[in-house]
Amino acid sequence: DQNASAPVPGANSFTEAQAKSRIQDAGFANVSTLTKDDQGIWRGTAEKDGKQVAVALDFKGNVVAGAQ
Repeated sequence: DQNASAPVPGANSFTEAQAKSRIQDAGFANVSTLTKDDQGIWRGTAEKDGKQVAVALDFKGNVVAGAQ
């Protein structure tokens, strides 16, 4: 579901490098260091359209911008 409005909690097998790559492939640049939270969601910041936004990647590979 590439149209998820919020990241889905679950066991995340993506490495940080894989998560960063997925976020970049979704059109984001300058992806920060990512941290995996206790729900298995990779979180960080990135730029899109010249603006810095919070980004998240869940275990399904969904990239969500503005996710808290």
